[in-house]
Amino acid sequence: MATSWEGLKGIVAAGEDDYGKFMRGNNAAGTRVRKTLMEIKKYADQMRKEVQEQKDRRKEEK
Repeated sequence: MATSWEGLKGIVAAGEDDYGKFMRGNNAAGTRVRKTLMEIKKYADQMRKEVQEQKDRRKEEK
């Protein structure tokens, strides 16, 4: 999976509306917010892995 900042921002933006609903008292929206946060975590972990792999490849090229 190729990740990008734009992809991460897209996930965050998708959950923004539900977060507002949750803050106004909609508990069902809270469940969706938690799901979105888990997606963000998984995406960020994948990004970290890809960044580290790129760093390692650059180091090997030197």
